[in-house]
Amino acid sequence: MTNVVNCVRVGVALSVLALCSACEAPPEPSSIRTNVEALASDALEGRMTGTPGIEQAAAHIVAELEAIGAEPLPGNAGYRLPFQYTGTASDGGTSLRLVADGGPRWSDPESVRALSFSEGGEVTGELVFVGYGLVVPETDGFSYDSYATTNVTDKIVVVLRYFPEDSEGDIRALFSRYSSLRFKAGAARQRGAAGMLVVIGPRSPNAGALVPMTGDTAVADSGIMAASISGAVAAALFDLVPDRTLAAAQLEFDSGNPHVAGFEMPIEVTLDAQVIREQRTGHNVVAYLPPTSGHSVEKPYVMLGAHYDHLGRGDESSLAKAEEVGDVHNGADDNASGVAAVLAAGAELAALDRARGVILSFWSGEEIGLLGSADFVDSAPVPMDQIAAYLNFDMVGRMRDNRLTVQALGSSSIWPDLVDEVNASFNFDLQPVNDPYLPTDSRSLNQAGVPTLALFTGSHADYHRPTDDADTVNYVDLERVARYGAAVAARLARESEPPDFVRAERSGQEGGQMAIRIFTGTIPDYSSEVNGLMLSGVMAGGPAETAGLREGDIIVELAGQSITNIYDYTYALDLLKVGEPAAVAFMRDGERIETELVPESRE
Repeated sequence: MTNVVNCVRVGVALSVLALCSACEAPPEPSSIRTNVEALASDALEGRMTGTPGIEQAAAHIVAELEAIGAEPLPGNAGYRLPFQYTGTASDGGTSLRLVADGGPRWSDPESVRALSFSEGGEVTGELVFVGYGLVVPETDGFSYDSYATTNVTDKIVVVLRYFPEDSEGDIRALFSRYSSLRFKAGAARQRGAAGMLVVIGPRSPNAGALVPMTGDTAVADSGIMAASISGAVAAALFDLVPDRTLAAAQLEFDSGNPHVAGFEMPIEVTLDAQVIREQRTGHNVVAYLPPTSGHSVEKPYVMLGAHYDHLGRGDESSLAKAEEVGDVHNGADDNASGVAAVLAAGAELAALDRARGVILSFWSGEEIGLLGSADFVDSAPVPMDQIAAYLNFDMVGRMRDNRLTVQALGSSSIWPDLVDEVNASFNFDLQPVNDPYLPTDSRSLNQAGVPTLALFTGSHADYHRPTDDADTVNYVDLERVARYGAAVAARLARESEPPDFVRAERSGQEGGQMAIRIFTGTIPDYSSEVNGLMLSGVMAGGPAETAGLREGDIIVELAGQSITNIYDYTYALDLLKVGEPAAVAFMRDGERIETELVPESRE
């Protein structure tokens, strides 16, 4: 009897131990569909960098990494790697007052508000009304210049928001393209204006309201004092101008007739623009699968990565239709699909023998300038020269017709053969793109001399819209893409020789998500806050390199336009013509250098 009881007790104890072990066992990794649905749910509010939603996304990714047995990167206590960036902007007490004795002063938040990109400080000048403040270069086949017959040097321009309300068709589309307030501020500054006041006219949507302040993370300011004024303030100013009203003035400009001219307002005002910019901390999520082999190899790391941030409820890059503005941009394909693919590939690689360690990286700040991946390169928690290769997954969830674009093939001589050999087991219709200078995180690694590959299944009508939802993803082919990426990475993790790095010549092919008509071969540094456009590099064989530009140079003038930031530079591109030399001035080691750059067409 005693023996039976003891056996029962032992059996119970073993059962309890088994149950406890089961309780302590890590959870199984989620499926690709589950991960996409979790990351692209409304609860995460679009995963904008710096928001609670992206922190929830990071927590989800960390849990999945733990489930596949990945560890924190060597030398780090956790999976999150912080980086600093410029976050939201708020008004710090902007005011506007008439210089005349006893004139009114407006300083309440319902009357005047700085624009988020405004230079901080005080400026005094006479007012000039310039309609919509639009400048459409002749290069678009139609020219329009709000400043053509008006001298605004050292004056403060009054500008209508948006573009001519009665314009139609192609002309309306052109006006829309050049109607951003940043462009208007740049145009005013280029023509010598000291400040800019923006009003929403009575014939426009949101008539009389102030322009909301938005985050501006790429650069600090636009080089001009700029503020939004209410309809009531604008009306008070126009009351001081004989025979003029804001409503009548807007009606004239709403025709889109390029011969309608602005006019001076014999009023002197002082604008004191105050902007508070908040420094924030973002987080990359990075994990590590150690090598299983004790064999020493050159460059002991292979990286896979995807950005996990998106647009929140929309920012300046949102392509939401009018009825969608303000809706959550869930970013299922951009880029919950890439995150889910990296997690799935990581789970496969965790079960394989590896001579190299595998780093699984999830970037934040991609949508606002590749900030997370750029910081990883700059801070180098892993030396860049120890990374054998980097494989990027961005928008890999909407495959059509079995077509998989493989980008950056020109960054190593081994890529063309390797991707084809691995594809023998998958039978994708591979679309090769040599160009490594892509609008995604692989660019950051390529600039650091790491051979890169980037997988992409193409853009679509839901890109950067609230309609990029989880139910639009092609999960069968997303799983195939993840397995293909894992197979490529497995080859790299096993083979003793790392890929060579080739500083690729520009191929002329564009497999990324965006393109520009003019090609200059410059690679902007989106995270710098210098007065000008700092270059993080130039494309080999491109116009910039031919002109003598190189990494670290700061472009301060292009085609006669002063450049204080990336926006000025982008707008100046519209003044360039293919094959015609353009003057460019840049700073290098404190010295101003002038040269000529000959733009090429982007094929």
